[in-house]
Amino acid sequence: MTTRADRLVQRAKASDGTAMSATSDPAWMVRVFMEATDRLGYDVDPLFAQAGLHRADFERDPDARILCAVYVPIFQRALQQRPMKNPGVKLAAATPIGSFPLFDYLMVTSDSVGAAIGQLPRYLALIDNPHLVHIDDDEDPIRVVVESRDGRNSTFGFEFGVTLLVRHIREEAGDRFCASYVSFQHTPEDTAEVEEILGCPVRSAAAWNGFALARSTLKLPLRRRDPVLAKLLRQQADDAIARLPQTDGVVYDVRRALASRVAGGDTRIQSVARSLATSVRSLQRRLAAAGSPYQQLVDLARKDAAERYLATSSLSVGEIAFLLGYSEAAAFNRAFRRWHKSTPQAFRAQFRRGHAPQP
Repeated sequence: MTTRADRLVQRAKASDGTAMSATSDPAWMVRVFMEATDRLGYDVDPLFAQAGLHRADFERDPDARILCAVYVPIFQRALQQRPMKNPGVKLAAATPIGSFPLFDYLMVTSDSVGAAIGQLPRYLALIDNPHLVHIDDDEDPIRVVVESRDGRNSTFGFEFGVTLLVRHIREEAGDRFCASYVSFQHTPEDTAEVEEILGCPVRSAAAWNGFALARSTLKLPLRRRDPVLAKLLRQQADDAIARLPQTDGVVYDVRRALASRVAGGDTRIQSVARSLATSVRSLQRRLAAAGSPYQQLVDLARKDAAERYLATSSLSVGEIAFLLGYSEAAAFNRAFRRWHKSTPQAFRAQFRRGHAPQP
């Protein structure tokens, strides 16, 4: 790996996984995205090479992570060169079963659609997924709700995750499988195209992300069901889950609350505690037990928002500082130097060239 690539690829060392996963993704996951873009006729290797990264770099170290601030704009530039509507949906459609080996085969060896769906809340964490799943089965159709772990409402992320689940289950269940509908909080660029790819209606600008299934659909058998192999895979998956860093769910709850408040909202702990229906003292105690002091989470929310605004908006540094609650641009600059050893202006310039400074 080149010296330049070394600055862009980091090993996962965070004790609780929180800060690291907020700014980077596993290299093997980036490789999955690269292979999907290959199938769609794009060539992103030259763009990665410009940033000092090569596909072979992602295979040498199983613990390597790639900074999101580095690889995301590379894919964005590829889409600027040859625009594509609904990229999250199409990349998922071009991602075959087996791309996430343990998780995928744990799903497909399940006995039925319902059994496979039932694996999601526990085992989605195996693929370092930024989402949580819960199943609302009080009505018919049931709802499989996909939520952000940290409050980031990524259109691409929801399109990719929901499409991947629906298409892979349909592939294993056969032609009798059809989701009742898919639900997105955003409006896809081309809803008709998404409906064709997913084979079901799409409800846009909805209150939740995910998909709905008729109860009768849950009984459909999967073509590769194998109870013996499924049991062995569950044992392996449970061992892997047990080795994952344990983080109190309150951290995700607070980060989700802060993500929607950090730009011009009320980030005081009293306000967040009220939104979570708890007391300030209880919230502080739970955060302390999780090793994540409240002010540290506010700082992380501001860092994430600052990176996003600098990368994707034309707001001035002074305007971003005001949005994030800093009394003056100088205070924002000092915080940014602490995060990135760089000024906001330098970060924006380097980000647009495809190689953001190392945080």
